[in-house]
Amino acid sequence: MSEKSEPQRLSVFKTYKLYVGGKFPRSESGRVYEVTDSKGKWLANAPQSSRKDARDAVVAARKAFGGWSGATAYNRGQILYRIAEMLEGRKDQFTREVADAEGLSKSKAAAVVDAAIDRWVWYAGWTDKIAQVVGGANPVAGPYFNLSSPEPTGVVTVLAPQESSFLGLISVIAPVIATGNTVIVIASENSPLPALSLGEVLATSDLPGGVVNILSGKTAEIAAPLAAHQDVNAIDLAGADEVLAKDLEIAAADNLKRVLRPQPVDHAETPGTERLTAFLETKTVWHPTGSLGAGGSSY
Repeated sequence: MSEKSEPQRLSVFKTYKLYVGGKFPRSESGRVYEVTDSKGKWLANAPQSSRKDARDAVVAARKAFGGWSGATAYNRGQILYRIAEMLEGRKDQFTREVADAEGLSKSKAAAVVDAAIDRWVWYAGWTDKIAQVVGGANPVAGPYFNLSSPEPTGVVTVLAPQESSFLGLISVIAPVIATGNTVIVIASENSPLPALSLGEVLATSDLPGGVVNILSGKTAEIAAPLAAHQDVNAIDLAGADEVLAKDLEIAAADNLKRVLRPQPVDHAETPGTERLTAFLETKTVWHPTGSLGAGGSSY
């Protein structure tokens, strides 16, 4: 008597969605595009964001800005560290997605994912320290206190690096939110899946909805309305080529956005504080010291 053969099961394909305002909408346009690995093998259909999706992301980011920028730096650091904990628990998934996206072996992809998690922890540790580095008391000629302190710029659009689908992605998102900004991220056009999966991690962490919003699709199509948007305060052009970067910089000038131009970066190298300070504004406060008693001494 022959043994019964094991029934075959259907594979459950993952449906990737955008991450906007703490929720997972499909693109408003209903469009998707095919994502393939480095060898041209189909991996998934990713949502192709529209201008309306971009505008919705700005609304979500602006709504979240007050609470996130008003949180203590220590609390922001705790939340960022919690995200790193969640990433650590899903290393296998991200290793697989990075290997497919960048054509890496499993061991090399695992090393990239480890470096990305370490990078997130590194920026989490800076949340309550950057103010001491770039702020402080200023020596002035006169009976005044003169104090400078950094404040977040506001809503920031980030064009994620095109080739570094996860380590580069983390390297441009983490410093923006560590300093109290909220962000709209345009994922790598050809390798968006690690970014879209990151949205699932953020949703199950303690990060408030709207602090990070992740869009996928045609980079130039999504970036154009965001560069011109009057409620976006800054834009990081890391993932733009030379022609697109020039066009977006011109559009960004309309409301005097702060612009971080694209530059050659080795994401594997330990970062400095440049991306932390790129989207900070310095507020300086003057206050008279006054005098004590008839001797005229001041405090």
